[in-house]
Amino acid sequence: MGKELTPENIMQLGLSFWGSKTLLSAIELGLFTELAKKPLEADAVCVRLKLHPRSVRDFLDALVALHMLERDADGKYRNAPETNLFLDRAKPSYAGGILEMANARLYPFWGALTDGLRTGQPQNEAKSGGDPFKAIYADKKGLEDFLSAMTGISLGAAMAIAQKFPWEDYGTFIDIGCAQGGLPVQVASTHPHLTGGGFDLEVVRPVFEKYVAKHGWSDRLRFYAGSFFTDPLPTADVLVMGHILHDWNLEEKKMLLRKAYEALPANGALIVYEALIDDDRRENAFGLLMSLNMLIETPGGFDYTGADCRSWMGETGFRETRVEHLVGADSMVVAIK
Repeated sequence: MGKELTPENIMQLGLSFWGSKTLLSAIELGLFTELAKKPLEADAVCVRLKLHPRSVRDFLDALVALHMLERDADGKYRNAPETNLFLDRAKPSYAGGILEMANARLYPFWGALTDGLRTGQPQNEAKSGGDPFKAIYADKKGLEDFLSAMTGISLGAAMAIAQKFPWEDYGTFIDIGCAQGGLPVQVASTHPHLTGGGFDLEVVRPVFEKYVAKHGWSDRLRFYAGSFFTDPLPTADVLVMGHILHDWNLEEKKMLLRKAYEALPANGALIVYEALIDDDRRENAFGLLMSLNMLIETPGGFDYTGADCRSWMGETGFRETRVEHLVGADSMVVAIK
């Protein structure tokens, strides 16, 4: 007899935004940062976070059931190991910036996904005539929040790249579109012989330099200002593009690969990392959903497979390419000039 069909999986997927928004609200409220100080009972959480008592216990126990919190025998709540490490704003390992942005921006915009699928147009600030980058960069805090979000979504991949790429064969590297400098800091921390830095718009410089100084690498990592659309890329043995190419249409993707090729020396390496879609387009749901997010956020951006990227790199002139899994949904494509 065949397996009995039930609607359970459909219902769980269709209502999965319940759990997502519960986590996002917990981050917004600073719950994990507060519990990192010490475990608290529900009443104490209610007071510390200025919450109404009606649903606090349901809220906390839902997070226990979602494995984001743990509840002790005495009724006190504490962070789960992962949330304690990655969602405590006081720790340098904090990776919640991207989730803060998801809560503040992406969550409402994704409510218009159907419109995006019908029109092919972005559903963010651009829908009402605004400029999303101007909205993000409107003030110092908006910029810092966005760059922190980029660090959060890239941190796991950056840590893996620092470990998996053969850095011992190279001396210099530059992260193109570096944001705060999360990847340069991870690489510099792991490989003392390397020097390098990050390339981004001039407005990013103070945020990058502050982040690098905080980690103690100002003597080895410098900031290179420019636009990768209008300026040549800086030269180094290794160039990195992380979560960059998916923002742009195919012509722009290929243009950026050409500029990287031109900036590299012979035998230099380009690392492109994204939530690469699997070549058969069946398994990496996160990569495919990220591509839908590019519909929400950009005029022409889309995510792609490792085979796609290797093909474009071959057209550009790179003599050798390979795909290597990093962590979670992220993989890197390495190209050698």
